[in-house]
Amino acid sequence: MISILLIWSDVAIFLMRIFFGAIFIIYGWPKIRSLKKNAKDFNKMGFKPGILWGTIVALIEFIGGLALIFGFLTQIFAFLLTVQMAVATGWKIKNKKPFKDFQFDVALVVIGLALITLGAGIYAIDNTFQFLSYLPL
Repeated sequence: MISILLIWSDVAIFLMRIFFGAIFIIYGWPKIRSLKKNAKDFNKMGFKPGILWGTIVALIEFIGGLALIFGFLTQIFAFLLTVQMAVATGWKIKNKKPFKDFQFDVALVVIGLALITLGAGIYAIDNTFQFLSYLPL
């Protein structure tokens, strides 16, 4: 390990958090804008009722993406988005999609796992609430 590079680990986590959040804002915004179309898409995929699952996914993606960019409840939103992407990956595997159709989903699961375990990094609202980490939850 190159020890001198460790001083950049919080910056790397910060950049990963921003990227992860931005991706979900980009994918969540069209779903939020057209919940009816999104519901139809979810029904077609077999996630019924589409209005329920489509709305949940749209809200988690868009609100979760914003929260991640600001570093607010990072580990919780990273967990929710990681579960969502794991379900999407499983659905694509179940439907025999080629790996090229879900490789990005797998990468997002891995990034999500990193954020769940490492936390928000620097420049995060979570850092102002560090005292909460001492509560027995």
